[in-house]
This record gives sequence, structure tokens and C-alpha cells, in this order.
Amino acid sequence: MNQRAGRDGVLVSALLVSAGALAAELAHDPPPVLLDVRWRLGGPPGIDGYRQGHLPGAVFADLDRDLSGPPGPAGRHPLPGPAAFQAAMRAAGVSRDRPVVVYDDGDAMSAARGWWTLRYFGHPDVRVLDGGYRAWAGAGLPVTTAEPAPAPGDFTADPGQMPVLDAAGAQAVAQTGLLLDARAAERYRGETEPVDPVAGHIPGAVSAPTAGNANPDGTFKDPAELAARFAGLGAVSGAAVGSYCGSGVTAAHEVLALTLAGIPAALYVGSWSNWVSDPARPVAAGPGPSG
Repeated sequence: MNQRAGRDGVLVSALLVSAGALAAELAHDPPPVLLDVRWRLGGPPGIDGYRQGHLPGAVFADLDRDLSGPPGPAGRHPLPGPAAFQAAMRAAGVSRDRPVVVYDDGDAMSAARGWWTLRYFGHPDVRVLDGGYRAWAGAGLPVTTAEPAPAPGDFTADPGQMPVLDAAGAQAVAQTGLLLDARAAERYRGETEPVDPVAGHIPGAVSAPTAGNANPDGTFKDPAELAARFAGLGAVSGAAVGSYCGSGVTAAHEVLALTLAGIPAALYVGSWSNWVSDPARPVAAGPGPSG
């Protein structure tokens, strides 16, 4: 995994940062911009947790409002428009030349969507707090309920800096490469579908629930472990790899895990919620890629 020397020689990952390393960085001026992106499918709203306690200086970024466009045929969490995303990030104090650290409760599911979206729109230095708020508070580090009023940032959204798939692209990767379904296995098999109107999976996709990327405390597994996991699922050198989930949130976690493992991967942002918006698209069910 790529690493770089932080201030005072603190080693931090180019993708992840530990609670202790982040605390050291926050002691400097200017510190990284902190974005709290707590979110749960079905609630409660992430803002509730933020108001009960968050990292000092952190600004809440709403996944539904700031990291996604309006829901519709493109999916439940399509990409936000560049102008809207730029405005939201500038209001949160984000600038291109200042590092950003995103976090959620602890499992990095929504934090990874924040990481991916910022990277997609061209921010060069975005990391995820490994273990999230739970790791920070568990280490006895300070939390607050005070909501900051950051100075506006100057971030300019430049879309297209991370690979994406549309429905046709996802179908092609499923047929010729490796398309990973990041949802829980029972949703992949079509046994249950709590959100979208059709159950099942994209024909040819391989089940790879995001729970397999994490340790019991929510931190990411070692890159070597992740590489072995994805190799076992069929990731081979030179083959195209993509990921999808219900609406492009947990699939971003899969893309981050793949990146940690050294495997480039594209995100099908619309994911299952976009796939099933067209009844002509095929659906598979059962434990195997073809149903």
C-alpha cells in the first residue's frame, strides 16, 4: 500500500489515516478539512449522530444532498452535478491544496462514497479515517457538539477523475472481466430485496459483500488480505474490474478496498437501482453468477 510521510514524520496511508495519526495532523495549522458523512440506509439521519458528537472542526456532509444527485431512473444515489457538488464542498471549506479526511460511524461504507466522489471530481488528497468516529472516540480523543462555520473553500469540480460504468459497461465487465456485487449475499441471491422493486443480480456478477473487506472493528483488512480475497473472486492481472451495489454507496467501499489491494476498479454509480429501472435488462437469481 502506498504510504507517504506526514508532518513530523508520521506515516499515513495515501488512502487511510488512523485516529492517532489524524490527531497529530490536526495539531498543525492548517489542519486537514474534516467531513463527517455518517449515513445509514433506512436511517436514522446521519446529522443526528453528528449533532450528538463529532470530531472537532468537522463539517457534516449529507450523502443524499451533497454526495448524490436527485434520485430517479439513474439510481437512488446518482452522481451530483459538478456545480452542485462544487458549491457544497466549497461551503464545507474544501480547497484543492488542502487535504481532506472523511469519516462515518466506523465501517467506512458512507465515508468511502465521500472519498470516491471527491476523487471523481478531482480532489488530489482525500483519505478515510480508518475505523471512523468509533475508533476516534474509542481512543479517548476529543469530540464536540460545536458546529463550525468554515471559511469558504476554492475547490473546483473537475469530473471524470475516477473510472465509472453505466449499465452497458457493467454488463460488458460482467461478461468479459469481473463485476463484483457488494451487497449482502441474500440480496445477490434474490432471496430478499428491502429497497428496490426487483430482487436478484446482474447476470455474470460475482457476490462479494463488503463485510469481507473489514475487520470486526470496521477497519480495513491488510492490503495483502484484500488482494488474496479479490484474487479468489477472480481478479486477475489485466482484466477489467467493476463494482456495484444497491445505489453506488457500499460499492464505493469495494472500490476503495480494491484500490488498497492495488487493483484498479470502476464504480457503477447507478448500480442495481439503475439496472432495474429498465425492465428489458436481464436479472439473475441464485448463488452463482448466472443464477
